[in-house]
Amino acid sequence: MELLDWSLISSTIRMVTPILLAALGGALCARVGIFNVGLEGLVLVGAFSAIVGNHFTGSLFLAILFAALVCVLFSLLFAYMTIGLRANEIVVGVAINFLALGLTTFALRAIFGVKGAFYDKEMAGLPKLDIPVIKDIPVLGDIFSGHSPLVYLAFITAIVLYLFFYRTVTGFRVLAVGLSPVAARSLGLKVTGLQVLAITMCGILCGVAGAQLSLGQVTMFTEGMTAGRGFIALVAMMMGQSHPLGILASSFLFGLMDALSIRLQGLSLPTQFTSMLPYVLTIIAMFFVKEKSQAGGRGQSSR
Repeated sequence: MELLDWSLISSTIRMVTPILLAALGGALCARVGIFNVGLEGLVLVGAFSAIVGNHFTGSLFLAILFAALVCVLFSLLFAYMTIGLRANEIVVGVAINFLALGLTTFALRAIFGVKGAFYDKEMAGLPKLDIPVIKDIPVLGDIFSGHSPLVYLAFITAIVLYLFFYRTVTGFRVLAVGLSPVAARSLGLKVTGLQVLAITMCGILCGVAGAQLSLGQVTMFTEGMTAGRGFIALVAMMMGQSHPLGILASSFLFGLMDALSIRLQGLSLPTQFTSMLPYVLTIIAMFFVKEKSQAGGRGQSSR
């Protein structure tokens, strides 16, 4: 088996989707001045809710909708605690992560009566879409065609979010809130409303990310199946400086490491070694982000 080939890029595109969607959600929060570390918990809740929705309704669309709705409820809880009660957003985010882990573990046993994982062989996963014309092109067809609808939605969302931030009036208002909430409020902007809207949209994106994880990749749910992807998304957001296109590039890098770690398992390398590759890259990226922020701080102080 070759380590580097075109199918690796195809796997990367599939692996990058949950990270990209969650990172874009985190960017929305960051742009209104809120650092949401609860992405991991939101994606985990979305993954479980998608399986529950699919199991009881038999509809993939309703399953994704249910996942988004449940994540919105968790996001509104986060918004109430951080904006309404002025609680520390880091503490609330960590609490959301632990709440999601415990609640999904409990619900897995309460609803399905199983421990560890739930799998139903009759449950249908997300369909694979073949793009006309492109699917017949030898290399491009293998890379860009045959993915789930949520994969294409993730990349479209990155472009739409870029246009929203830098081409719309509401987007400029969101950016203004993030730069200075006090100044934005003095101009008559509804700061609290924009912050709640951003957190709600973050919940929707994390719900869709979770649905892709449990229905688009494996069609099952396991306890803690996010395996740190929410935290990786947080680092991808920081590396991309909350810019949608920057996030797209950084998320692709993490997705590549994720796909490469799975590929290396086929070369008889220890699973423990291959599984740690995305997280090693995350640690390295954090040093890069720190150096960049320190450089930015020195530049601002010199001015």
